[in-house]
Amino acid sequence: MDQKVLVLNGDYTAITLCSVQKAFVLLFLDKAEMVAKSEHGTLRTISHAYPKPSIIRLQRYVRVPYKGIALSRHNIFKRDHFECQYCGSPKNLTLDHVLPRSRGGESSWTNLLTACARCNHAKGHHTPAEAGLTIRQQPKKPTLAGFLRLSAGTIDQNWHAYLN
Repeated sequence: MDQKVLVLNGDYTAITLCSVQKAFVLLFLDKAEMVAKSEHGTLRTISHAYPKPSIIRLQRYVRVPYKGIALSRHNIFKRDHFECQYCGSPKNLTLDHVLPRSRGGESSWTNLLTACARCNHAKGHHTPAEAGLTIRQQPKKPTLAGFLRLSAGTIDQNWHAYLN
């Protein structure tokens, strides 16, 4: 039951992920309709069996003010797949400013990346080029669809049409 369900707005745009339980409640109360069923089992009560939802669509369009993905330590680690962006190590992770703060670098999606403590210490107050390090993936601000893909873990095949 730890699977996620993709929630679509009334206009079929992806807005969030929710638990199977929450999706079932929305379906049961007729606040949403099932767009796609999961291939992984059913939900059972004493007297009924219901298909497990994979994608649901809200019956009404909900105006969601998009504020963007919050800039946080955890979200940067998630964007960078919990790996050092210099050597690929998953251990002793820290945040690194590509352009160091001592040189006017700001804390932003495009200037922060995940680095292991060893690489971060080797880089010091230099830029990656000055320290002889190469960045595996240039830091950029994630899109909502891309971030939902990262948050889901395993992605149901039905979701691809809505997350691209």
